Amino acid sequence: MASKIKKGDTVVVLRGRERGKTGEVIKVLRDENKVIVKDVNIVKKHVKGIPNVREGGIYEMEAPLHISNVMLLCPKCNKPTRVGFRIERDGDTLKKYRYCKKCHQNIDLVRTKERVKV
Repeated sequence: MASKIKKGDTVVVLRGRERGKTGEVIKVLRDENKVIVKDVNIVKKHVKGIPNVREGGIYEMEAPLHISNVMLLCPKCNKPTRVGFRIERDGDTLKKYRYCKKCHQNIDLVRTKERVKV
């Protein structure tokens, strides 16, 4: 199944101490149902140094958020929205789109499939 939130999407955080913040999705962890959002949910991590590889110290990095705690910010209406999928016919091909459930505009193309004539 196609993911409703992808890398590069702008999302709004709905729950937790970072509620209300917006940011771009850096990475989607599909197996864990989590996303990493740029400049949101910053944590400090103590890292041991490895000679000739990295210097040890305290690093600040983004921690993952559960995917249910973020909502896509629609690029058309600029509001947080739920995402649906729509299949449209274009000649002999079928195109699957993600769309905004508030303004009903297509967000992006998910995939194209050739239609088989019977």
